[in-house]
Amino acid sequence: MISSLELTGYLAGIIMVVALMPQIIKSWKTKSTKDISIGWNSIYIFGLILWIVYGIGIKSYPLTFTVIVETILAISLLILKFRYG
Repeated sequence: MISSLELTGYLAGIIMVVALMPQIIKSWKTKSTKDISIGWNSIYIFGLILWIVYGIGIKSYPLTFTVIVETILAISLLILKFRYG
């Protein structure tokens, strides 16, 4: 059974993933990423990768799973930046 703390972790992760979605959708629809910094996105992805390592290290599945999803989205935003930037 999932604990309330794990549920909180999943909810936090889902909210973080959802928070990135509008920017990705807007960038994809408008084919414009001029306001997105490559530096910010690169540092953000690096930080997310460190969170994945940390999540694996502490065996936190809510953290690891949601940050992996968020990392995939952040990488797709970086790809859009290189493609439409």
